[in-house]
Amino acid sequence: MAKEGRPERDRNKVSVLFVDRKNDLQSQLAEYYTNKQYPGIYQAFSAGPEPDVMDCDMIITMYTESEDIRHQRSKGFDSEYLPADHGYDFVIYTQTGVFEEYAQKTVWKGKQILADMGSTEDFTATDDKELAEDYLKMAHRIRDWVKENMDEPRKLKKLVSA
Repeated sequence: MAKEGRPERDRNKVSVLFVDRKNDLQSQLAEYYTNKQYPGIYQAFSAGPEPDVMDCDMIITMYTESEDIRHQRSKGFDSEYLPADHGYDFVIYTQTGVFEEYAQKTVWKGKQILADMGSTEDFTATDDKELAEDYLKMAHRIRDWVKENMDEPRKLKKLVSA
């Protein structure tokens, strides 16, 4: 199997980087839904300052809903799976804490957006069924945010906060 190369920026599309701490959940879903719902408008990526592994419970839950995110991978800001130029049109932080910690330390000034999409710390599950329901609620919340805010790039311009 051939190794994937570093992706090239498609200058005909708006490039977006979604960020959460470990790039294991919220930012992955936002990247997935953006590329799925708006492939002609956006080229979406995701990364995090502390890359880890994809959240397996989310992968399983999404798969039961006929959404296959098995090919998503956790990436750091310097990952070979991101464009080399880091010239994203928008950087969307999916966690408030990560935004607060990194927004003033990056080269992405003037195009950063905070869109807190919740975390597993908000889950109230007491068993596997409830856990799957919590994951689905998060996935639907992220899917709906993407649908409501990314159908037109000018909407993102209004959301810029740093």
